[in-house]
Amino acid sequence: MKSQPRSSCLRIGRLRIACATVTILAFAVGLSSGAISDDSPPAQIRVVKQIPATARTSQYVSNREPLTVSPLVKLPIGSIKPRGWLRNQLELEANGMTGRLEEISPWCRFDQNAWTDPEGKGHSGWEEMPYWLKGYGDLGYVLGDEAIIKEARRWIEAALASQRDDGWFGPRSLLTSLEGKADLWPNMLMLNVLQSFYEKSADPRVLPFMTKYFRWELNYPEKDFMAGYWPKIRAGDNLESVYWLYNRTGDKWLLDLGEKIHRSTANWTSGVINWHGVNVSQGFREPGVFYQQAEDPKFLAAAERNYHGVMDLYGQVPGGGFGADENCRPGYSDPRQGFETCSMVEFMHSFEMLTKISGEPRWADRCEDVAFNSLPAAMTPDLKALHYVTAPNMVQLDKKNKSPGIENGGTMFSYSPKEVYRCCQHNVAMGWPYFAEELWLGTSDGGLCASLYSASEVTAKVAGGREVTVVDDTDYPFSDTIELKMSLGGTGKQSVGVPASAGRGSLKAELQPVRFPLYLRIPAWCEKPEISINGQSADVPASASSYIVIDRSWKDGDSVRLRLPMKVSLRKWAKNHDSVSVDYGPLTFSLQIGERWSRYGGSGKWPEEEVFSTTPWNYGLVLDAKKPESSFEVTHTDGPLAKQPFTAEAVPIRMKAKGRRIPNWKQDATGLLRPLGPSPVKSAEPVETITLIPMGAARLRISSFPFIGDGPGAHEWPAPAK
Repeated sequence: MKSQPRSSCLRIGRLRIACATVTILAFAVGLSSGAISDDSPPAQIRVVKQIPATARTSQYVSNREPLTVSPLVKLPIGSIKPRGWLRNQLELEANGMTGRLEEISPWCRFDQNAWTDPEGKGHSGWEEMPYWLKGYGDLGYVLGDEAIIKEARRWIEAALASQRDDGWFGPRSLLTSLEGKADLWPNMLMLNVLQSFYEKSADPRVLPFMTKYFRWELNYPEKDFMAGYWPKIRAGDNLESVYWLYNRTGDKWLLDLGEKIHRSTANWTSGVINWHGVNVSQGFREPGVFYQQAEDPKFLAAAERNYHGVMDLYGQVPGGGFGADENCRPGYSDPRQGFETCSMVEFMHSFEMLTKISGEPRWADRCEDVAFNSLPAAMTPDLKALHYVTAPNMVQLDKKNKSPGIENGGTMFSYSPKEVYRCCQHNVAMGWPYFAEELWLGTSDGGLCASLYSASEVTAKVAGGREVTVVDDTDYPFSDTIELKMSLGGTGKQSVGVPASAGRGSLKAELQPVRFPLYLRIPAWCEKPEISINGQSADVPASASSYIVIDRSWKDGDSVRLRLPMKVSLRKWAKNHDSVSVDYGPLTFSLQIGERWSRYGGSGKWPEEEVFSTTPWNYGLVLDAKKPESSFEVTHTDGPLAKQPFTAEAVPIRMKAKGRRIPNWKQDATGLLRPLGPSPVKSAEPVETITLIPMGAARLRISSFPFIGDGPGAHEWPAPAK
């Protein structure tokens, strides 16, 4: 049985076949609620495999000609207000390490910083500060936190004031830091900062500022352009910023610069050309970004091929990531290998970008996999510290060196808010804010798309320029039900339930029905979605990895209920000794291991901590041979969802399973658990009842399990060498 990443996997007992064609299934839906007037065309529900790129939307900025039509478009920052557990993650981030990084990080000291000096002189003139500001500013915008917005603007104003007459901006040392050539990588990050700032503020200085800088890039000698290691590999970030500006100014020469950047970028079109984890996570998408200008499907296909290339070799594990520690290494693909926190947020960002470029739902599935199963465990529950790498199997998070089992020397596992995790400490800032900004997207046919699911409220323009608000009430991914409430009066609080006959002049006009398509993503793991409109069920053909499109005249107060039934399924990782992982909808489950937290450094406000196991962890699963999914009992906790559900104590879903301990599966001298042996595994230990919890809530975790067998094909694991 061949194992694959979540979005195109083979599950035990069932073969899922991916379909590359677009399927449209349309039929009239009669609604007795009176939601559709007698003279309106009948409502339709259709199922599509891909968002159509039908026209260049006039509602929001999207790709100009000759760039490809954007099937999905990012909404203005601030259009989406996260609620529920996601808002709490953002608030924890604001009150935690990201929101207070100026107190902690030596690279984020404003005074005498090379990013704040008008002449670009001073300390910290590389990636750290803009890495942080890229997420910090968006954190403020998403939360509407004026204190964060004000502080972010202080840094942005300084960057704007640093531009030279020739267009260069930022630290002057970067102009010659690569053997006399310019290092363009840190400025790519600051361009992202300015893009978000402009989307939120419409500050008139930003577009001329970026235009002037890109003129400098266009005139820079091509033989020296994108010199150095990081710029050449990550230049897809620069390309995305060029297209962003072109879509706002229409300056044709920017497309010449786009061609120049692609020519100067490492050749990701030919395959995975670098095995540094973060480089892969952001660099693999570059052909997909360039596809918008080239209009050749081979470039979009190259991004997909790159993804599968790394996942096939090093991603045969749960959690949505791959085993790089920092660099992927042949022979180091066991689930004890870690996924860098920087890699997590960059992978998520790549998936979010490729969702909009391609209109394909699998990229959003992949984003949720990382967001729900890996990112939460990379940080402490209060988001005041993180560690460098997070592995699917890790049972001791101490400060000791794990090299060469983990590539890097020094502490890689313990939680710290300090500069010991230099890049991740800053770059993690963008993970949750960017995720929140991508929950809802505009569509090319004047509709709205629920791309990522979380409780939220979105206010956006649809066909004809009408503004609507949709409130999403859900505990997803801890619940399978998503309740949507439509408001046509601008904000849900003001208009839901206000009758059109209220006689309020302009408000009455605003509440007139408006027709537009509403797209709802159906994840690859969901085989039989259920939907009802205004309480009336509608038959939907089963179609995993697709979008349900509800195309109708919407009235104020209309509601949609989407249910994505979750069930237990198993993935078998043939390339990792036939180990198995247990899924329930979008969540993958880990053994619950008792935790003992111990402070070893830092301060009372900003502690550095180790985590040690207090309960056994070396279990193999005992599975029903004929129907392995029946080996698990799912239980749900009653009551409201905890504000921080990603902890072993508060998580609302658990599983009961059977396991036997494997005595020879132990830790090595560094505290790193030993690699998996082949399954099925012989064990004479007694059968025990064990508890599994979502792996995003498990800081200590076993989520790639051996399984127990006693037949002729079962294996004895050898005792570890002394």
